[in-house]
Amino acid sequence: MAFKKIQQAKLSDVIMHQLETMILEGTLKPGQKLLPERELAEQFEVSRPSLREAIQKLETKGLVHRKQGGGTFVQEKLLSGFSDPLFALMASKDESQFDLLEFRHGVQGMAAYYAAMRGTKNDFEVINQKYEAIEVAQIENTKISENFRREAETVFDFYLAICEASHNAVILHLARAMSELLIENIEKNLQVLSKRPEVPGRIAHYRKQLMECILSGEPNKAWGASHKNLAYIEEVMLKLGKENTRVTRSLRRFQSV
Repeated sequence: MAFKKIQQAKLSDVIMHQLETMILEGTLKPGQKLLPERELAEQFEVSRPSLREAIQKLETKGLVHRKQGGGTFVQEKLLSGFSDPLFALMASKDESQFDLLEFRHGVQGMAAYYAAMRGTKNDFEVINQKYEAIEVAQIENTKISENFRREAETVFDFYLAICEASHNAVILHLARAMSELLIENIEKNLQVLSKRPEVPGRIAHYRKQLMECILSGEPNKAWGASHKNLAYIEEVMLKLGKENTRVTRSLRRFQSV
Protein backbone atom coordinates (compact mmCIF):
# COMPACT_ATOMS: atom_id res chain seq x y z
CA MET A 1 0.00 0.00 0.00
CA ALA A 2 1.35 3.42 -1.00
CA PHE A 3 1.12 6.18 1.57
CA LYS A 4 1.05 9.85 0.64
CA LYS A 5 3.35 12.19 2.46
CA ILE A 6 1.46 14.38 4.90
CA GLN A 7 1.95 17.97 3.91
CA GLN A 8 2.51 20.33 6.80
CA ALA A 9 0.23 23.37 6.60
CA LYS A 10 1.96 26.61 5.74
CA LEU A 11 2.15 28.84 8.82
CA SER A 12 0.57 31.83 7.06
CA ASP A 13 -2.42 29.64 6.11
CA VAL A 14 -2.85 28.51 9.72
CA ILE A 15 -2.85 32.16 10.86
CA MET A 16 -5.25 33.13 8.06
CA HIS A 17 -7.71 30.37 9.01
CA GLN A 18 -7.56 31.44 12.65
CA LEU A 19 -8.35 35.05 11.73
CA GLU A 20 -11.13 33.88 9.38
CA THR A 21 -12.68 31.92 12.25
CA MET A 22 -12.52 35.01 14.48
CA ILE A 23 -14.29 37.06 11.79
CA LEU A 24 -16.89 34.35 11.18
CA GLU A 25 -17.67 33.89 14.87
CA GLY A 26 -17.86 37.63 15.45
CA THR A 27 -14.81 37.92 17.70
CA LEU A 28 -13.48 40.35 15.09
CA LYS A 29 -16.37 42.62 14.15
CA PRO A 30 -17.03 44.46 10.86
CA GLY A 31 -15.03 47.69 10.83
CA GLN A 32 -12.86 46.63 13.78
CA LYS A 33 -9.19 47.51 13.62
CA LEU A 34 -6.75 44.63 14.01
CA LEU A 35 -3.95 44.90 16.52
CA PRO A 36 -0.64 46.22 15.12
CA GLU A 37 1.42 43.52 13.38
CA ARG A 38 3.96 43.33 16.20
CA GLU A 39 1.32 42.74 18.89
CA LEU A 40 -0.67 40.33 16.75
CA ALA A 41 2.48 38.33 15.92
CA GLU A 42 3.30 38.12 19.63
CA GLN A 43 -0.21 36.87 20.47
CA PHE A 44 -0.05 34.18 17.77
CA GLU A 45 3.61 33.50 18.66
CA VAL A 46 4.62 33.68 15.00
CA SER A 47 7.02 35.75 12.92
CA ARG A 48 5.87 39.07 11.48
CA PRO A 49 6.54 37.96 7.84
CA SER A 50 4.18 34.96 8.30
CA LEU A 51 1.54 37.19 9.88
CA ARG A 52 1.92 39.78 7.13
CA GLU A 53 1.45 37.08 4.48
CA ALA A 54 -1.70 35.83 6.22
CA ILE A 55 -3.19 39.34 6.30
CA GLN A 56 -2.36 39.81 2.61
CA LYS A 57 -4.34 36.63 1.86
CA LEU A 58 -7.29 37.92 3.86
CA GLU A 59 -7.08 41.20 1.95
CA THR A 60 -7.16 39.30 -1.36
CA LYS A 61 -10.31 37.51 -0.18
CA GLY A 62 -11.91 40.86 0.63
CA LEU A 63 -12.23 40.14 4.35
CA VAL A 64 -9.94 42.95 5.50
CA HIS A 65 -8.60 46.19 4.05
CA ARG A 66 -5.67 48.42 4.88
CA LYS A 67 -5.62 52.16 5.37
CA GLN A 68 -2.39 53.91 4.53
CA GLY A 69 -0.74 54.64 7.86
CA GLY A 70 -3.94 53.69 9.71
CA GLY A 71 -3.69 49.92 10.11
CA THR A 72 -5.76 46.94 8.97
CA PHE A 73 -9.55 46.72 9.40
CA VAL A 74 -12.20 44.04 9.01
CA GLN A 75 -14.44 44.90 6.07
CA GLU A 76 -17.57 46.84 7.08
CA LYS A 77 -19.91 45.03 4.69
CA LEU A 78 -19.04 41.36 4.53
CA LEU A 79 -22.39 40.54 2.86
CA SER A 80 -22.78 43.39 0.40
CA GLY A 81 -25.64 41.66 -1.44
CA PHE A 82 -28.09 42.92 1.18
CA SER A 83 -27.52 46.53 0.19
CA ASP A 84 -28.94 46.21 -3.33
CA PRO A 85 -31.96 48.21 -4.66
CA LEU A 86 -34.40 45.39 -3.86
CA PHE A 87 -33.85 45.84 -0.13
CA ALA A 88 -34.19 49.60 -0.42
CA LEU A 89 -37.51 49.00 -2.18
CA MET A 90 -38.63 46.62 0.56
CA ALA A 91 -37.85 49.20 3.21
CA SER A 92 -40.16 51.69 1.51
CA LYS A 93 -43.21 49.42 1.25
CA ASP A 94 -45.71 49.17 4.10
CA GLU A 95 -46.61 45.56 3.23
CA SER A 96 -42.96 44.54 3.54
CA GLN A 97 -42.93 45.68 7.17
CA PHE A 98 -45.13 42.69 8.05
CA ASP A 99 -42.88 40.38 6.02
CA LEU A 100 -39.93 41.66 8.08
CA LEU A 101 -41.84 41.06 11.31
CA GLU A 102 -42.42 37.44 10.23
CA PHE A 103 -38.74 37.15 9.35
CA ARG A 104 -37.82 38.47 12.79
CA HIS A 105 -40.13 35.88 14.39
CA GLY A 106 -37.92 33.14 12.99
CA VAL A 107 -34.45 34.63 13.34
CA GLN A 108 -34.90 36.36 16.72
CA GLY A 109 -36.67 33.32 18.13
CA MET A 110 -33.80 31.03 17.12
CA ALA A 111 -31.22 33.51 18.36
CA ALA A 112 -32.97 33.78 21.74
CA TYR A 113 -33.20 29.98 22.02
CA TYR A 114 -29.51 29.39 21.34
CA ALA A 115 -28.40 32.42 23.37
CA ALA A 116 -30.15 30.93 26.42
CA MET A 117 -28.52 27.58 25.67
CA ARG A 118 -24.97 28.70 24.78
CA GLY A 119 -24.52 32.22 26.09
CA THR A 120 -21.54 32.95 28.32
CA LYS A 121 -21.35 35.21 31.35
CA ASN A 122 -19.76 37.90 29.17
CA ASP A 123 -22.52 37.51 26.55
CA PHE A 124 -25.17 38.00 29.24
CA GLU A 125 -23.44 41.13 30.56
CA VAL A 126 -23.49 42.64 27.04
CA ILE A 127 -27.19 41.75 26.58
CA ASN A 128 -28.01 43.42 29.90
CA GLN A 129 -26.03 46.55 28.93
CA LYS A 130 -27.84 46.78 25.59
CA TYR A 131 -31.19 46.36 27.36
CA GLU A 132 -30.40 49.26 29.70
CA ALA A 133 -29.36 51.39 26.70
CA ILE A 134 -32.90 51.04 25.31
CA GLU A 135 -34.35 52.56 28.48
CA VAL A 136 -31.92 55.50 28.22
CA ALA A 137 -32.88 56.04 24.56
CA GLN A 138 -36.58 55.99 25.45
CA ILE A 139 -36.04 58.72 28.07
CA GLU A 140 -34.09 60.78 25.53
CA ASN A 141 -36.81 60.21 22.96
CA THR A 142 -39.41 61.91 25.16
CA LYS A 143 -37.37 65.11 24.80
CA ILE A 144 -37.22 64.86 20.99
CA SER A 145 -40.73 64.62 19.56
CA GLU A 146 -41.31 62.05 16.79
CA ASN A 147 -37.67 60.95 16.61
CA PHE A 148 -37.44 57.19 17.05
CA ARG A 149 -34.20 56.49 15.18
CA ARG A 150 -31.94 56.32 18.25
CA GLU A 151 -34.37 54.08 20.09
CA ALA A 152 -34.64 51.79 17.04
CA GLU A 153 -30.84 51.51 16.88
CA THR A 154 -30.60 50.53 20.56
CA VAL A 155 -33.39 47.94 20.15
CA PHE A 156 -31.50 46.46 17.19
CA ASP A 157 -28.24 46.43 19.19
CA PHE A 158 -30.06 44.50 21.94
CA TYR A 159 -31.21 41.85 19.47
CA LEU A 160 -27.79 41.78 17.80
CA ALA A 161 -26.24 41.03 21.21
CA ILE A 162 -28.65 38.10 21.48
CA CYS A 163 -27.54 36.93 18.01
CA GLU A 164 -23.90 37.13 19.13
CA ALA A 165 -24.73 35.13 22.26
CA SER A 166 -26.32 32.41 20.11
CA HIS A 167 -22.83 31.57 18.80
CA ASN A 168 -24.39 30.79 15.43
CA ALA A 169 -22.35 32.50 12.71
CA VAL A 170 -25.16 32.38 10.11
CA ILE A 171 -27.69 34.07 12.41
CA LEU A 172 -25.16 36.71 13.48
CA HIS A 173 -23.94 37.72 10.02
CA LEU A 174 -27.42 37.60 8.48
CA ALA A 175 -28.64 40.02 11.16
CA ARG A 176 -25.62 42.28 10.65
CA ALA A 177 -26.02 42.27 6.87
CA MET A 178 -29.68 43.30 7.19
CA SER A 179 -29.03 45.85 9.94
CA GLU A 180 -30.25 48.92 8.05
CA LEU A 181 -33.42 47.18 6.87
CA LEU A 182 -34.19 45.86 10.36
CA ILE A 183 -33.50 49.19 12.07
CA GLU A 184 -35.86 50.92 9.65
CA ASN A 185 -38.50 48.28 10.35
CA ILE A 186 -38.16 48.81 14.11
CA GLU A 187 -38.23 52.60 13.68
CA LYS A 188 -41.42 52.51 11.57
CA ASN A 189 -43.07 50.16 14.06
CA LEU A 190 -42.19 52.49 16.95
CA GLN A 191 -43.66 55.46 15.11
CA VAL A 192 -46.96 53.65 14.55
CA LEU A 193 -47.15 52.02 17.97
CA SER A 194 -46.56 55.33 19.77
CA LYS A 195 -50.13 56.26 18.82
CA ARG A 196 -51.30 53.87 21.53
CA PRO A 197 -49.97 55.10 24.92
CA GLU A 198 -50.33 51.69 26.58
CA VAL A 199 -48.32 49.82 23.93
CA PRO A 200 -44.67 50.86 24.65
CA GLY A 201 -44.97 49.72 28.27
CA ARG A 202 -46.38 46.36 27.22
CA ILE A 203 -43.58 45.84 24.68
CA ALA A 204 -41.00 46.77 27.34
CA HIS A 205 -42.57 44.14 29.61
CA TYR A 206 -42.26 41.42 26.95
CA ARG A 207 -38.69 42.49 26.14
CA LYS A 208 -37.74 42.24 29.82
CA GLN A 209 -39.25 38.75 29.97
CA LEU A 210 -37.17 37.78 26.94
CA MET A 211 -33.95 39.01 28.54
CA GLU A 212 -34.69 37.27 31.84
CA CYS A 213 -35.39 33.95 30.11
CA ILE A 214 -32.08 34.18 28.25
CA LEU A 215 -30.08 35.18 31.33
CA SER A 216 -31.62 32.32 33.33
CA GLY A 217 -30.67 29.83 30.62
CA GLU A 218 -34.18 28.72 29.58
CA PRO A 219 -34.14 28.17 25.77
CA ASN A 220 -37.80 27.24 25.26
CA LYS A 221 -39.06 30.09 27.42
CA ALA A 222 -36.72 32.51 25.62
CA TRP A 223 -38.13 31.44 22.25
CA GLY A 224 -41.67 31.82 23.62
CA ALA A 225 -40.93 35.27 25.04
CA SER A 226 -39.52 36.40 21.69
CA HIS A 227 -42.66 35.15 19.96
CA LYS A 228 -44.98 36.92 22.44
CA ASN A 229 -43.13 40.20 21.96
CA LEU A 230 -43.29 40.18 18.15
CA ALA A 231 -46.80 38.68 18.00
CA TYR A 232 -48.10 41.52 20.16
CA ILE A 233 -46.41 44.13 17.92
CA GLU A 234 -47.90 42.48 14.83
CA GLU A 235 -51.37 42.32 16.40
CA VAL A 236 -51.37 46.03 17.32
CA MET A 237 -49.97 47.03 13.91
CA LEU A 238 -52.76 45.12 12.15
CA LYS A 239 -55.43 46.69 14.37
CA LEU A 240 -54.09 50.19 13.77
CA GLY A 241 -53.96 49.47 10.04
CA LYS A 242 -57.63 48.47 10.01
CA GLU A 243 -58.53 51.58 12.00
CA ASN A 244 -56.69 53.78 9.52
CA THR A 245 -58.54 52.08 6.65
CA ARG A 246 -61.91 52.73 8.33
CA VAL A 247 -61.02 56.39 8.92
CA THR A 248 -59.95 56.79 5.28
CA ARG A 249 -63.23 55.27 4.08
CA SER A 250 -65.22 57.53 6.39
CA LEU A 251 -63.40 60.62 5.12
CA ARG A 252 -64.08 59.61 1.53
CA ARG A 253 -67.79 59.21 2.31
CA PHE A 254 -67.86 62.58 4.08
CA GLN A 255 -66.15 64.29 1.15
CA SER A 256 -68.56 62.74 -1.36
CA VAL A 257 -71.62 64.14 0.43
